[in-house]
Amino acid sequence: MARITRDFLTRHLPFQRMEARALDYLAERAAAVFYPKGAEIIGPGDGVARHFYIIEQGKVQSLQVGDVAVTGHSVLALGVGECFPIGAVTAQRPSTNRYVAASDVACFVVAAADVLTLMEMSPEFNAFCTRYIATLLNQSREQLQLLFAQQASDQQSLSSPLFQVGSRNPIQVSRDTPLRQALEIMSRAHVGSVAVVDAAQKPVGILTRADLLDRVVLAEVALDTPIAEVMSGSPYCLTEHASAYDAMLAMAAHGIRHVLVVDGEGRLSGVVSERDLFALQRIGLTRIRQAIEQAPDIGNLQQAARDIRQLAFNLLAQGVGAEQLTQFISTLNDALTHRILEQNLEHHDLYGIDWCWLAFGSEGRNEQTFSTDQDNGIIFVCNDFSDKEMLKMRLLEFARAVNADLDRCGFSLCKGNIMASNPQWCLTLEEWQELFEEWIRRPQPEALLNASIFFDFRPLYGQSHLADRLRHRLLDHAADNPIFLRSMAVNGLAVQPPLGKIRDFVTDLEAGHPGAIDLKKYGTRLFVDGARVYALAARVYQTNTVLRLRHAGARLAFNADEIDGIIEAFNYIQLLRLRQQQLDGVEGGQGHNLIYPDRLNELDRRILKEAFRQARKLQQKLRLDFQAG
Repeated sequence: MARITRDFLTRHLPFQRMEARALDYLAERAAAVFYPKGAEIIGPGDGVARHFYIIEQGKVQSLQVGDVAVTGHSVLALGVGECFPIGAVTAQRPSTNRYVAASDVACFVVAAADVLTLMEMSPEFNAFCTRYIATLLNQSREQLQLLFAQQASDQQSLSSPLFQVGSRNPIQVSRDTPLRQALEIMSRAHVGSVAVVDAAQKPVGILTRADLLDRVVLAEVALDTPIAEVMSGSPYCLTEHASAYDAMLAMAAHGIRHVLVVDGEGRLSGVVSERDLFALQRIGLTRIRQAIEQAPDIGNLQQAARDIRQLAFNLLAQGVGAEQLTQFISTLNDALTHRILEQNLEHHDLYGIDWCWLAFGSEGRNEQTFSTDQDNGIIFVCNDFSDKEMLKMRLLEFARAVNADLDRCGFSLCKGNIMASNPQWCLTLEEWQELFEEWIRRPQPEALLNASIFFDFRPLYGQSHLADRLRHRLLDHAADNPIFLRSMAVNGLAVQPPLGKIRDFVTDLEAGHPGAIDLKKYGTRLFVDGARVYALAARVYQTNTVLRLRHAGARLAFNADEIDGIIEAFNYIQLLRLRQQQLDGVEGGQGHNLIYPDRLNELDRRILKEAFRQARKLQQKLRLDFQAG
């Protein structure tokens, strides 16, 4: 019997990854039990969970009970190889769900005490039980890397910690070191930078070859001058355990070529240069950034946009997470938009106008994927009402040119015309404030739809203080209006996770695409909507979904493990979207958000189901906290 059980377990996760000794232990203690259709296997009334169940055959329904009434959307189907109740057994508490046989079911049953022993024996099993979705997600990333290995076989991993990248014996000098001596040290060591440290070996500055022309040669600085007078102060630093990806993102965001690495005490331990990261990437980060900043025309920016996509694909192939990848895409797309705005400012006279270019939607949340359109607007100041129309005409003419150039670079024109070239979204600060306040005072369906788009705004260029003033005004009014918050919560509950009662997923929701699920409409949107409501209620300034969940969760005293599970689920669905967009995209076009669950491997089906389950938990919390039906 133990051999048959072991053979079954080795075909399913996480058991197939467990150590041989732990797997033998589990197989020897698992007993086969049969349950007829309709039988309740375990429920809250049974007291502290005494057994752990692994489904060998059939389907089991998990029905959530308690404060939330059981509905078609509070039922989850579990299939062969899945386990329950994980949380109840590990926490030694009663199950919060009822588990009922949806068909004739055969299970392997293990005593709870043996499961706790197994967790001590097997790190793999322990990780599975304590961080269920995170463990599955890591396994999925490994498979994803294998999937893209052929296409990215010559790419090294950017997940490497910085203590494995760059120089581990950095050239360093003190503040009072003469320039001549510092330059001689750099020359002998054949390096492009020298770090400046204090008496405690903590970085206080850096001097690079790129600094020499302007700061030393052209400025005719004497070579006996202390290096402290020409160095760049407050250098950007990362810890040894940060990743090469973190260094790449810092270089992209700050336009720098070197990052200093420090140990746990803040002492200098290494230097990572753009060249070090270039060795990890065929398409160099700095080359893209420089190409964008120096682009003389739209043709060069079109090539930069293609390079951004290729570099993002390389990161995806290396297993970079969705949160980091979407932030990376957004960061470089920001730089691209900046340059387009700068190029167009050369041909449009906006002198004397205080204005700011706003990004809405996914760009406003720093969550852009491969497939994205434009959502933008303009906020400006008009001190004389008689000048407003004239100022607006100048801004609209400018915005039309910018929108057209963004379209040429792959950011398609918004079908809903949510663009700065639309007079409806080119408004003064007072007009934006009045519009937002009207949506909050009268939360009708159209107002709620607008709020879900425009309240996720972020300044991209110009007078960012205008956006700050608008943000503070919005948070003050939204947080003090419980009717509006409840309406937003109800609106966020309009779409439910596509979980089936008997089948794993509901896949008949997309006309013309039988068997498919739209991962944006029925996936990421659920998390984005929930995070937005909590952020407005808690006066959270951030617009990014993950940051909203973390900051709102901290202010509202949410369970940290629950928030982590929700964030991991959101990131997984984002990762799946990115993967599908990359696989389905064609040259000159973008992929879509449709996924066909029946085509997924067992691991990804399981994680997707758990991710939707986390979305349902977030919605149920939203329903209770805001009394949203």
